[in-house]
Amino acid sequence: MAGKPILHYFDGRARMESIRWLLAAAGVEFEEKFMKTRDDLEKLRKDGSLMFQQVPMVEIDGMKLVQTRAIVNYIAAKYNLYGKDIKERALIDMYSEGMTDLNEMVLLYPYLPSSDKDGRLTQIKEKSRNRYFPAFEKVLTSHGQDYLVGNRLSKADVHLTELLYHTEELDSTVLANFPLLKALRTRVSNLPTVKKFLQPGSQRKPFDDRKCVEIARKLFS
Repeated sequence: MAGKPILHYFDGRARMESIRWLLAAAGVEFEEKFMKTRDDLEKLRKDGSLMFQQVPMVEIDGMKLVQTRAIVNYIAAKYNLYGKDIKERALIDMYSEGMTDLNEMVLLYPYLPSSDKDGRLTQIKEKSRNRYFPAFEKVLTSHGQDYLVGNRLSKADVHLTELLYHTEELDSTVLANFPLLKALRTRVSNLPTVKKFLQPGSQRKPFDDRKCVEIARKLFS
């Protein structure tokens, strides 16, 4: 029997959080090994664990996978969160990739200089309200189903739910005009596996605070 996946990163959201969300949604227990110093990162590099000298890295099924998209795609395929055929997979990929621009802005927001944060927050609000969230609201309106693709949970729904939560942390009224997105977030949040992940004390990470940012800078600068 294969052991639990092991996630190698620092104790923060950044590029590992989408992996945590997807594993949690799939009901997969996982372990985490947090890097706390530059030496921890260098050890992984020197022992050949990091193909491109970068984290996140996930040990799963005898592999040491790097590159976030490769990792989430493997998890989605393994745990039946990737559609029933190639057409559904194409839509799931299209929707997931479509979130990337906004997700990057939200992900990197805590790491910006203070002087840049107001401008970035304005961008996040504008793009979420006028470009990305209307597009996903339209998808849900077009087919009237509970989930984005094939009326079943996929990685796209999990990624979008995560993004909705993270964007709301920066703009609490961002979903006011998107009732179907609010309903999707509620629906996914009420799935037993996700509900457990959203409870206090889970492996879900809080907003990356100043301490987390400092750790990341020491590791990667």
